[in-house]
Amino acid sequence: MKLKSETLRIYKAVHGWTGLLSGLALFIAFYAGAFTLFKAELDDWLRPAQQQQAVQQSLDELGALLPRLLREQPAAARELRLDLQGEGVQRRASLSWQAAAGGVGGDGDEDDEGEGGAADRRRSAHLDAAGQLQLQTLPAAMPLGRFVDDLHRVVGLPVDNDVCRWLMGVIAALYALALFSGLVLVLPTLAKDFLALRLGKNLKRLWLDAHNAVGVASLPFHLVMAVTAVVFAVHDGLYALQDRWLHQSQLQGRPAVSVAAPPPDLAQMLSPQQLVARAEAEAPGLRIEQLQYQQLLGPRPLLRVWGHDERAVSPRARGGFLALDPYSGRVLNRDFLPGQQGAAALIISSAFALHMASFGGTEVRWMYFLLALAGAWLFYSGNLLWIESRRKRAVAAGEALQTRGSRVMAALSVGVSLGCIAALSGTLLGLKLQVLCLPESALRPAALYYPIFLACLGWSVWRGAARAALPVLRLAVVLSLAIPLLGLCEVVIGLAVFNKAWVVEATVLPIGLALAAMARATARRCSDHGQPSVWSAPVRGG
Repeated sequence: MKLKSETLRIYKAVHGWTGLLSGLALFIAFYAGAFTLFKAELDDWLRPAQQQQAVQQSLDELGALLPRLLREQPAAARELRLDLQGEGVQRRASLSWQAAAGGVGGDGDEDDEGEGGAADRRRSAHLDAAGQLQLQTLPAAMPLGRFVDDLHRVVGLPVDNDVCRWLMGVIAALYALALFSGLVLVLPTLAKDFLALRLGKNLKRLWLDAHNAVGVASLPFHLVMAVTAVVFAVHDGLYALQDRWLHQSQLQGRPAVSVAAPPPDLAQMLSPQQLVARAEAEAPGLRIEQLQYQQLLGPRPLLRVWGHDERAVSPRARGGFLALDPYSGRVLNRDFLPGQQGAAALIISSAFALHMASFGGTEVRWMYFLLALAGAWLFYSGNLLWIESRRKRAVAAGEALQTRGSRVMAALSVGVSLGCIAALSGTLLGLKLQVLCLPESALRPAALYYPIFLACLGWSVWRGAARAALPVLRLAVVLSLAIPLLGLCEVVIGLAVFNKAWVVEATVLPIGLALAAMARATARRCSDHGQPSVWSAPVRGG
């Protein structure tokens, strides 16, 4: 297929400008998104080994405890969780509830997962040897995984609200347009040039070949990310309209009209053991991990039985759930139950699963991690290619070698992209040091991330890409490599053991080594003053 030169020029302009407008924001979304695949491991990594945990109890013990707890602590009835461990007769669980009114959603979305600050600490309870009810306040969870997820969802903006999510939707739409126009550009020579890396003195040609190869090879992944990101940006509004006009406000767990009903009889509530047995009968393949009770003393009590089924699509990153009546055991809803969803619910769940890698187990998560990092590089390399193309056009037109637009774009590429890497590594390192040295302090992830990010961005804009790139890269290298070094020191001195949280060190270490190699190459490039590039010494008069 051969396109007219004018058509190719139009598509090239569309691809360049849409990629340029969305590329910097998407770098943050993809780089932070790579780490959101291991949110649970991030939170476990920050949890001290000696931190007080909720007491594990058998399901029979919890069956006797729950009615008594709800009579003495009615606030626990709003949202109470049993986190299960083990199987069969060995199964035990820890009980906890929100001490203050928190952000517990009503639709099974990801908002159910996040604990907030110190005011939202969870409480726990157990019966001692004398049969007395003992209450404890659990340590505040460090919301690192939630913070990284927020960075991903609102492309690094400091506020997670509807406006920022809608902006992300616009960026995702531009991203989809860039993908389509880029595919049109490479289609005529796809068979000949795919995976052809032309080595030689023409560095721009090599980067272009690598950019095209990565883009085409990961095109299905990027199409899924683009389309689902647009849907996620507006789905809350769509759900609200659907709830109001089609379901009479029933989806969010609120009665359409005021209902006067007597409080339920706690003596009639089924025990956790009975409810688990009921859920296993309804969903034989579900590996049950949590019982989430809601509004136990209200007119519409609800139990969500959360778990995973490796054979089916999970509608959320945390799995799926079966909704039961905790008093009668009646099935209320199975729209979010893996393997038993209807066609419409399965389509929506598939969008969530494809975006969040909530299928296929650990192998798929690692594949998505690598694809997300490759996507971040795709946006960074696209900006560099635009800068070099702009320089060549300026030279052909008799203008300065480095136009003001090229210098500004190069500075922003360094500040935003490399600044994001340095800031995220600095946040991980700073929070880990806080947990080890000042466990009672309340420093939040944003208080570390944004000062580092803004400092890198300001430095890059002030000094320019050539002078700022190397210091920012070296900062990112030091902060990244310090994380696995600190983890090794913890193991050596006995403060930690190797566990599933090793994934944090395992992801940051190769990133730090790759940045070190990149710093060496950048140092050589910046010292080559004979090359007419934004990475060389700035030329006056441009």
